[in-house]
This record gives sequence, C-alpha cells and structure tokens, in this order.
Amino acid sequence: NSDCSTTMMARFVSVSSAQFHFSIRDFTTPSSNLYPRRFEVSDRRFPVVPIKCSSSEPEDGGDSAPSLSSSSSSSTSEVATDSSTYNWFIGIGGIGMLDTAYLNYLKLTGSDAFCPVGGGTCGDVLNSDYAVVFGVPLPVIGFVMYGLVTALSAQLGEGNLPFGISKTDVRFALFATTTAMASASAYFLYILSTKLSGSSCPYCLVSAFLSFTLFFLCFKDVKLQEIQQVVGLQICLAIIVVASLTASYSTAQPISSRSGDVELPYYSTEITTSSSPYAIALAKHLNSIGAKMYGAFWCSHCLEQKQMFGREAAKLLNYVECFPQGYKKGTKIFKACSEAGIQGFPTWIINGQVLSGEVELAELAEMSGFSLDQANEAMNQLQ
Repeated sequence: NSDCSTTMMARFVSVSSAQFHFSIRDFTTPSSNLYPRRFEVSDRRFPVVPIKCSSSEPEDGGDSAPSLSSSSSSSTSEVATDSSTYNWFIGIGGIGMLDTAYLNYLKLTGSDAFCPVGGGTCGDVLNSDYAVVFGVPLPVIGFVMYGLVTALSAQLGEGNLPFGISKTDVRFALFATTTAMASASAYFLYILSTKLSGSSCPYCLVSAFLSFTLFFLCFKDVKLQEIQQVVGLQICLAIIVVASLTASYSTAQPISSRSGDVELPYYSTEITTSSSPYAIALAKHLNSIGAKMYGAFWCSHCLEQKQMFGREAAKLLNYVECFPQGYKKGTKIFKACSEAGIQGFPTWIINGQVLSGEVELAELAEMSGFSLDQANEAMNQLQ
C-alpha cells in the first residue's frame, strides 16, 4: 500500500526545550485521499529532564542537547563555599583552644593571669567557684569542646569521613556542639554580670564571642525545611545546659560576698616552718642587695612563700605589706606598692627584675647571684 507507506514515513515526533512542546502529526501526501485527517496534540507540557528526539541529521535551528556545565559549576561553587565555611570553623576553634589552653596552664601552675584590663580581677574569676563544673575545671571543658569543633570541621572540609559516618550526621553533631557552647556562654555572661559583678575576665569574653560566632556560622547553613526541627533541638540543648550549670553552681558563692564588700582588718600571719641554714643565708643575701618582696596579709601565696624560708629567714626578708591598714572596698594600695607597679601578690623585685607568684629558693638564688660558695661560707658561719 504505497499511500499508507507514504503516510507512515511522514510521521515524526518533535520534542524540544526544558518545558517542551510535544506534537504528534499525521500528514497525508497531496496525492492521497486515504485517511484525510489531521491529528494534533499540542501544548502539553511535562516537567521532565530536557531531551530531543530527531533524525540522524540535525535540523537547522533545532534545539541542541542541554549542557551539564551549569550544574557542574553550581556543584563546584557549593563545595568551595562549604570548604571556606569549615576553614572558618577550624580557625576559630584553634583560637578557642589557645585561649583555654592558657587558662589550663594557669590552673595547673597556680600562676596569676595576665589582665590587660580590670585591675587584676581575672584571677578572682578564674579561681572562683564558678570556674568549676561538677568538679571539672571550666577551661578543660572549653578546650575539649573547641577541639571537637575543630576536628569535626576538618573532617567535613576534607570530605573523608571515617567509619562510614554520613556528612549529615557530622553536621548534626557540629550544630549540637556549637549550640551547647553558645548556651553555656550566654549563661556565663549572666553569671559574670550578676554573681561576679565588679570583676572582669577578658578571656571569658573572648571565649563567649568565639562560641557565638561558631553558632551563627553553623546556623546560617541550615535549610528552610530544617528550621523547625533545628529550633526544637536548640531549645532542648539550651534547657539541658542551663539546668546542668544551675545544679553545679547551687552552692557557689559570689565574689562580692567574700572580698569586694567585706572589711578585713589587718592581721599578722603565723609561719609554722623552721628555717634551714641555706634559707637563712639566702634571706640575708637578698636583704643585702635590696631585693624586695611585695605582698598582702590576706594573700595565701604570700604566706606559702614565707613558709619556704621558715620563721627565722622570713624575718630577714625585705618584705613590703601593700595593705598595712587592712582592706575594704575602696582602699587604695600602699604608695610604695603603687609606685613599684605591683598588680599581684607576691611580687619580687630583684636587681630591677620582676618575678610574680611563688618562687623557689633556688631560682631566687640564681636571680640574685647567690653562688654556692657564698652559701657554703654563710652556712659555716652559722655553724
């Protein structure tokens, strides 16, 4: 049937564009009167991936196959953005680890914190009851949390997650960690402004700023459909953190009730240890070269320093009491201590060099030039 064959050969399907136009048409040849009809289905749009059906030879003006370059560049851009965000997490987490590592060092060595502002009240905060949570020093907890954020961010940035853990699970853990840190920081700021009023702690403020920054960086990547679930997680974690800290601090005493608002009349401290010949010789040497020890009657570290020398040797030291009239709120430090720039106790000034905190006798001997021969000679004279 030549007419039928001609009709069948004239049938074609044309599909084009992302929202494509789909047409089925049957055309009869001009010479044929068989099937004198025109069947057309038009304006049907299907939300599918763009395709093209055509003959082996492309038609002029026909649509070409869609390119994957746009989706590829979009994926590359997203990966680059994620990598940049995680680099920020790693950097901020590293700064937080340095901050808390320094505070841990102070805690372990019993050293006084360097306070650029606040008149030396950093130690009051770091040594208060609020610097410990259920027996664990707060700087230790902070170091672990910052370390966890840094480790999780590094894993997400590399994309090689261990133990078959999915990227979603790691992001969830990172978000939970930063939420807990931000909640704890907000609570600590409340404690600092109420229970520790009058004291300053720049290290605490730096840590709070870092925690809030990590939280907001993490929260900005949350998708719109996840917000409801994420807000619920935030509320639950915040309640748990605040309840735990409140329970831990139930017996804590504010600084203001222990020192800031209390009047302390001057009193002398008793030294219970006896002096060795070496300690007596060293005390005489320090006195002879004009070395001075500055302290306060209520300072426990000053008493420990005197205990190292013993009763007899401590009396030979050139000791300067910085609060000879007692202490109360508003009391000014003794003029000699103020002129020497004393900010903490005890403080040694030996040959123009300043030593803060308790100092071992061997270090005092080295700093003052007290040689072994001098020690032996002085001990022989005592004997």
